Amino acid sequence: MKIAIIGTGYVGLVSGTCFSEFGHNVVCVDKDEKKIEALKNGQIPIYEPGLDELVKSNVEANRLIFTLDTAFAIKDADAVFIAVGTPTSRRGDGYADLSYVYAAAKELAGHLNGYTVIVDKSTVPVGTARQVKRIIKGTNPKADFDMASNPEFLREGAAISDFMKPDRVVVGVESKKAEEVLRNIYKPLYLIETPMVVTNLETAELIKYASNAFLAVKISYINDMANLCEKVGADIVALAKGMGLDNRIGSKFLHAGPGYGGSCFPKDTLALSKTAQEHGAGLRLVESAIEINSAQKARMVKKIREALGGSEAGKTIACLGLTFKPETDDMRQAQSVAILPALVDKGARVRAHDPHGMAEAKKMMPEVEYADDAYGACKDADAVILMTEWNEYRALDLDRLAETMKGKIFIDLRNVYEPEVLREKGFQYFGVGRN
Repeated sequence: MKIAIIGTGYVGLVSGTCFSEFGHNVVCVDKDEKKIEALKNGQIPIYEPGLDELVKSNVEANRLIFTLDTAFAIKDADAVFIAVGTPTSRRGDGYADLSYVYAAAKELAGHLNGYTVIVDKSTVPVGTARQVKRIIKGTNPKADFDMASNPEFLREGAAISDFMKPDRVVVGVESKKAEEVLRNIYKPLYLIETPMVVTNLETAELIKYASNAFLAVKISYINDMANLCEKVGADIVALAKGMGLDNRIGSKFLHAGPGYGGSCFPKDTLALSKTAQEHGAGLRLVESAIEINSAQKARMVKKIREALGGSEAGKTIACLGLTFKPETDDMRQAQSVAILPALVDKGARVRAHDPHGMAEAKKMMPEVEYADDAYGACKDADAVILMTEWNEYRALDLDRLAETMKGKIFIDLRNVYEPEVLREKGFQYFGVGRN
C-alpha cells in the first residue's frame, strides 16, 4: 500500500520508517528543508536506537522517501497519516496546540485524489478528528475520504520494538471501508496475533490520553509514597517490590524518582484535564498527579540542598544524566531543566554529563558546565547527582569516583545504588524514599 506521513518528528519518522519495514511504500513530507535534506543524506535528527539502520535500509530499498512536496506525497496514497506536533498551547492554559494539525488538514485537502483514509496519528484531544474532517470538507467538498484515529504508544528509547511488537493497535473509524484499509496496513502484525481494538473516533482519541494519564498517576502515587517512606523510616524500593508482585498492580512505573518528564506525560495530563473541565467532568486524580509531579521536582531541589548541609552556594555539583529518561536525547520537560538551574541560581557550580542529551541541554541550560564523561563531571565535585539512569552510570567505579571527587555526597535520584554499598565506599548516600 502507499502511505503518506505528514511530519517527520519523532512519531512521524518512526511510524513512516516502520511502515516501510512492513513492506509498504511510504513518503514522509515535512516543511523543514534542512531536516528533509539531512534525512535524504542518512542523517537522523533524533537519537532512537536502531532507527538509523532501519531508515538506511528502507531508503536503499526505495520503500521510504523524504520530500518537501505535499502533492507528491499524497498522490495516489491509500492513507495519509497526520503526525505533526501537538505541544501545550503557548497561551499557557494547558490546552493542546492543534494549529499544526489543522494546517496539515487544510494543505492536504486540495491534493486528495481518489478514496483516501486520513488518519490522526498525533496525540489529539477528543473531537479533533471531527474537526479535521470539517476542515477537509470545507477546503475540498469533492474529496472522497474517511477519517480515522490511530494513536501511537511509542516509548522513546524502545520505539522500534513498540511499533513492531505492540501490546495493541487502536483504531478509531467511521466506516468499514476505512477499517479495512487500516487492517491491511497493519496486516504484518496479524502473524504475531497483535490485538486490534476497533472503536469510534472519540474513544480512540481518548484511549491515548487515558493510558498516559494512568501511568502518570502511578508515578505520582509512588513518589507520594516515597515521601512518606522518608518520614517514617520505610524503604520505597522494598515497598514498590511488595506492591508490584501483586499481578493486579504490576511493577512497571512504580519507581520513585524526580517526577515524570518528556514530551508526553506533562502535556497529555494537562490536555486531558482541560478537556474534562471543558465538558464538566473534572478528573481529580489526574489533577492531583499533575500537582504532585510539579511538587516532586521542587522536593528534589530541597533534598539536594539538605544533603549539602543546607546551602548549595559555593559548592561544585556533578550531575550524571540530563535527558528525562535513558536511551533518548529528548530534553523536553526533563527533570534536570527544573532542578539544575535552581541550584545555579543559589550559587552552585554545576558540571554535567549525558551520553546523548548534551547538545540540546547546552541550548536550554547555558549556565551549566559540561564534561566529556562521568568522571570528568565529578572531578573535584562536592556532590554528585544521579539524575538519569543511563546504563553507563549503573556500574560506576566507586573507588575512582571517590578519588576524583572532593566531597563524598552521592544523591541518587533514581535509586540505582544500594545505600550500604555507597556507605562502605565512604559516601554519604541520599536516595528517594530511602534512609
